[in-house]
Amino acid sequence: MRAGGRVMRILLLEDHARLARTIVEGLNELGFGVDAFATAEDGIGATKSLDYDAIILDLGLPDRDGLDVIGDLRQNNFRPPILILTARDGVDDGVASLDRGGDDYILKPFAMKELAARLRALLRRPGQALGTVLECGNLCLDTVQRLVSVNGQMVAISRREIGALELLMRRARQVVSKRRLEDTLYGLSDDVVPNTVEVLISRLRKRLDEIGADCSIHTLRGNGYLLRE
Repeated sequence: MRAGGRVMRILLLEDHARLARTIVEGLNELGFGVDAFATAEDGIGATKSLDYDAIILDLGLPDRDGLDVIGDLRQNNFRPPILILTARDGVDDGVASLDRGGDDYILKPFAMKELAARLRALLRRPGQALGTVLECGNLCLDTVQRLVSVNGQMVAISRREIGALELLMRRARQVVSKRRLEDTLYGLSDDVVPNTVEVLISRLRKRLDEIGADCSIHTLRGNGYLLRE
């Protein structure tokens, strides 16, 4: 599954090896990229080094209660959607997960088509990875037509700057790492030097100022970049 030319990256936390393998293979066939872990510790650790578009979380993990995992992620400003997996008799847990910060839940056993449909629905929500029109203040980006406007007036921005802007707008008020920008915007054949991303962000920051956007890019040294009004 792609948005703006990139593969949607999903984190799966599921300790049942066969079910995890089924989910990974099924979502891979549908175009998603999935990283699977069997413990909460490993999964939470992955979110600190990689940017995920969504999490699929089994509440019955061996090392920690799934509800506490949701709470920790939200307290650490993890904003992408969290889809909960719970047993057929775990409706109360599923409902509780929504109160703790989960976005949706699905009961086991489930059909892969239903899991994928629920995941796509979450990613299509405003501001999420499959949303087609993104807004931040007076700045608007149509991710399908690749058009940028300020106060309803179209403005010219280079293709690569639009790519960086899309990543920042999808994570508005959240840090986007330099590595995520590098991996998403540049292919293996591109000539990428250590300051390539810095130069791109500098150009984009200047362009946003020129066109009168009322949102700006902030640099968090050692962490990445953050877009906010």
